[in-house]
Amino acid sequence: MSASSLTSVDHYENFPVASLLVPASLRPPIAAIYRFARHADDIADEGDAPPAQRLAQLDALRRALRDPAIDEPVVVALRPHMAAHGLPVEPFEALLSAFRQDVETTRYADFESLADYCRRSADPIGELVLRLFGAWREDTALPSSRICSALQLINFLQDLAIDWPRGRLYLPLDELHAAGLGEADVDGAFAAGRASPALRAFIGGQAARTRRMLESGATLVSRVPRRLGWELRAILAGGLRILDRLAADGHDPFASRPKLGWRDAPALARLWWQGNR
Repeated sequence: MSASSLTSVDHYENFPVASLLVPASLRPPIAAIYRFARHADDIADEGDAPPAQRLAQLDALRRALRDPAIDEPVVVALRPHMAAHGLPVEPFEALLSAFRQDVETTRYADFESLADYCRRSADPIGELVLRLFGAWREDTALPSSRICSALQLINFLQDLAIDWPRGRLYLPLDELHAAGLGEADVDGAFAAGRASPALRAFIGGQAARTRRMLESGATLVSRVPRRLGWELRAILAGGLRILDRLAADGHDPFASRPKLGWRDAPALARLWWQGNR
């Protein structure tokens, strides 16, 4: 579950922030979690700072999580909510470890290494939201992880053409090579503004696995408080719709990045209703 709207599947744009479906009392802590995640993600991704400076800034955030004497504004804003709701520091540290990895790692040898990144870059958001709702339990942890990781993987597929010029490739290299493809094919797709049939078929396979993962987490909806369940249905609908848009475009995010707009509202409503039955 990554942050600001119900229908976006951008990085940290998928978990509920200030949504009317979320109780008013929980909107401030959710917003504080979002601001922390967004700020740390921007440190790793945005601007022209050298890697050493980015890592130092992320380390400063990590120290501030453990030391109340350190004045880091996004952490200062987070502390009262952590105290009020008993939020542990470990999920925040997991997020920071993923952002450090974005600075240091640009390739993933296999799907397990990619999944490990997702467990730290996305799954902690789901844990924190569930904790706020008093719904973090053994029977909710696994489906939450599946939803969060799937949303992260959807974002990777969406942003293949955005990440490539940044020097990043979030695809399992062993599977890419097994399909007879390599980084040259990705580079060619970026240069041409369209992917080859073989690369599109490979992306389609990645999308199919991601869809299965997302759908397998849908059991979470019935295990959480009603209003969070409604929010989760909207998040699931958004993720599924992005995958539908990707498929409709021939699984070619180099030609057209799949994203949602007002024209998707009927399809989103239909998906939400299907999840509500």
